[in-house]
Amino acid sequence: MAMSLDSESSPPALNRDWFFSATNPSFPSGSPGNVNRGLNARRKSSAFPVSERAPKPYLRDARPQQRLPTAGTWMSFGSSVSTSPATSAVTEPPAAIPRGDPRYAGLRRKVRFDTREEKGEGQGAGAASAVTNEMVAEAASEGRRKGFWARLVDRRIRVQLSFAIFAALVLLGFTSVLQKNFLLNRQVNLLQDQLSKQKVRLQECDLYDPEYYVEAVPPVTSYLLQKSLKNSALFASLAMLCFPLLVLRHLDKISRFRKSSDSEEISLNKQLAYKVDVFLSVYPFSKPLTLLLATLLLLCLGGLALFGVTDGPLADCMWLSWTYVADSGNHANSVGTGPKLVSVSITFGGMLIFAMMLGLVSDAISAKFDSLRKGRSEVIEKNHTLILGWSDKLGSLLNQLAIANENLGGGIVVVMAERDKEEMELDIAKMEFDFRGTSVICRSGSPLILADLKKVSVSKAHAIIVLAEDGNADLSDARALRTVLSLTGVKDGLKGHIVVELSDIDNEVLVKLVGGDLVETVVAHDVIGRLMIQCARQPGLAQIWEDILGFENCEFYIKKWPQLYGMQFEEVLISFPDAVPCGIKVSALGGKIILNPDDHYVLQEEDEVLVIAEDDDTYAPSTLPKVKEAVYISIVRPTRKAQKILLCGWRRDIDDMIVVLDAFLAPESELWMFNEVPESDREKKLIDGGLDFIRLENISLVHREGNAVIRRHLESLPLESFDSILILADESVEDSAIQADSRSLATLLLIRDIQARRLPFKEAMVSHIHPVSFFHGSWIGEMQQASDKSVIISEILDPRTKNLLTMSKISDYVLSNELVSMALAMVAEDRQINDVLEELFAEEGNEMQIRSSDLYLREEEELNFYEIILRGRQRKEIVIGYRLADAERAVINPPAKDARRKWSYKDVFIVITVKD
Repeated sequence: MAMSLDSESSPPALNRDWFFSATNPSFPSGSPGNVNRGLNARRKSSAFPVSERAPKPYLRDARPQQRLPTAGTWMSFGSSVSTSPATSAVTEPPAAIPRGDPRYAGLRRKVRFDTREEKGEGQGAGAASAVTNEMVAEAASEGRRKGFWARLVDRRIRVQLSFAIFAALVLLGFTSVLQKNFLLNRQVNLLQDQLSKQKVRLQECDLYDPEYYVEAVPPVTSYLLQKSLKNSALFASLAMLCFPLLVLRHLDKISRFRKSSDSEEISLNKQLAYKVDVFLSVYPFSKPLTLLLATLLLLCLGGLALFGVTDGPLADCMWLSWTYVADSGNHANSVGTGPKLVSVSITFGGMLIFAMMLGLVSDAISAKFDSLRKGRSEVIEKNHTLILGWSDKLGSLLNQLAIANENLGGGIVVVMAERDKEEMELDIAKMEFDFRGTSVICRSGSPLILADLKKVSVSKAHAIIVLAEDGNADLSDARALRTVLSLTGVKDGLKGHIVVELSDIDNEVLVKLVGGDLVETVVAHDVIGRLMIQCARQPGLAQIWEDILGFENCEFYIKKWPQLYGMQFEEVLISFPDAVPCGIKVSALGGKIILNPDDHYVLQEEDEVLVIAEDDDTYAPSTLPKVKEAVYISIVRPTRKAQKILLCGWRRDIDDMIVVLDAFLAPESELWMFNEVPESDREKKLIDGGLDFIRLENISLVHREGNAVIRRHLESLPLESFDSILILADESVEDSAIQADSRSLATLLLIRDIQARRLPFKEAMVSHIHPVSFFHGSWIGEMQQASDKSVIISEILDPRTKNLLTMSKISDYVLSNELVSMALAMVAEDRQINDVLEELFAEEGNEMQIRSSDLYLREEEELNFYEIILRGRQRKEIVIGYRLADAERAVINPPAKDARRKWSYKDVFIVITVKD
């Protein structure tokens, strides 16, 4: 196989057939024709056509030679055997090539021409072929070695050139210093000779004083040493300044010189930049430390340079260097070329240092203000109320907490949500209510991160409220569960309890399992559903619940009263002029709260009294008032009648509402379900929700399919025959409060209009509406008259919709968000109230009802409120308030209970009694 003899830059292609002799032993032995046939065979089998090579101008005509040339000439090999013209063309040797041809500069031959041996033709041709092969291999390896060493030498030359320049500069400076040193040394020697001559003359005149001579003339060696130190200091400062710059300048070249050509190792320059980046990013003290080191380096270099160009000591030069750094105007007093150059350099460096310092200080101040603006600072509070999350209920919740803390002069409420602090503060500022001295602190953070919880002092909070997110119920409850897990994992523990708002009652068990005794749950959907059912059975309870749940009027409180120990509950009932007792927290039963206990229960030590009062510091027991003996009025209450109720819409927990309705309604009642869910899918959804149709004893289900906002669909229903109509926030639009309320309001207006048009005129004239409210021919007046025939309960999510329904007075509404916020605030202030609310909302136990006054008194009978309470005890009921016939709102916990007045049969009383 022929090998190229060219080095890196090869000449044009040559006819290389002359490298192989006609009798080359590498070919099969035989006649020359065999060689030609072999060559021709290879050419015929080639994929390219064979063409005659063009003659090269730098080749001479081939001349057969029999002997090796003398030393210094090119070798040509021929054959003594006569060949054909074709063979001659193939084996034509090249002409002699000049020695100085640059195209063959890389070709070398190690052949000795001083000895010649007479050999046969066959041996001569074989030797020539062997020498040729050896020469080709050596030339190729020599070319590769030359290319590698050329590159290596090129790199070394560049690096060495840079170092040579640096060394030359250093050597030039050092030579200049030495020259000055020699000149000074020569001058010192001359001065010393002169001093010696003067000394001799003084001795001859007897005026020589050795002490004076020593003090006046310092030793020459000390002066030379000081001068040498100054020169060394100047040289050291220059070297310390130039060396890092040169290293950084050639660092990349050094890394390329160290690594091999095929290596993928990262350069030292990139590695150094990465280390600096990590140091400045990870460590908070890196920037001030870098600034401090740069300042110290500038002081040291400036001090050494000043020490080298001035006559002062090193300490004074260091202080002078600091003055140049601190005050850019001090360098104006410098004298001399050297001191001026050094002082200007130090001043310029000081300007850079102070610019960096101002940048760091500005960044630190900006970062601090940004941290304060975004709510990243820590809250240093205790006994505060912590709210985690953000929803539409926050405004009502803050209002209730502000009212609850008013008697304390205000409290601290901390809100942490995954929102910007400025946006939260802006939204809170838009809320139209008085905070009554309560401060609201906002922080941005996630309740799932322990560091953020620690930032709001979660371990010192009096109560922690976890709000449900707006949107999907399952996702909201899942996030609430993770939040409870984070709260239970707080290292320092929790001082207060956790109030969790849930969207689905099915998730309540899991949250209580995770939180244990720390958690109190309020299921918003379940509370609203039960309130709607109670208000459907007894219109007007919505206003009663608003008064009791909110802190604006009267609410539940539990407290110990040692002066009441040993008294019966019947006596405790009339012991509070400013409160109405309604239960006992029995210590013997582990703190269980018993609503409406027996009259003969004796209050024991450590027992607490549950009352309804305006505030926790506005009531106290007093002496028993004088009351008349209660006269029992025997009136048989009418049995419950079967009712016909319509449910408009579909909720997630509609199966739970059906179970509650079955418990409250009389037998043979009907529950009509009107929504857009196909009738074929309803039974499956109800069964999946946990409803057992076999256990429904009092109601029967009637299904109707349609859209509650389309009039013709509603007209297909017997709307005038229903006792109660419940308009639910449909599941399809419950994620948007405004859209859900708009749908509920449209349904309400359509139902009332249809009822008014179907209502006979004579029945429409019978109404309890104030005669000056609306004239009888008005549309709203007709709907108000229709409202006396049936009760419509609308589930309202947005408080702004409340004003529309209040103005029209056509619906006994339920305000979901506000009632749930009231319940959350009440449980946050006292977690024991949650047990009371759960019993009042449950299917069993005690509940709140509205009773007619004829059960407790006679027409125009004069009684005080204490006497009515005692008459209510005859029916195992606790009377907590009343509503007069001509009043718009009920009065809970009347202020003057001992005042006597005449009552009417049109008056009603609000009582806590056992469910029928």
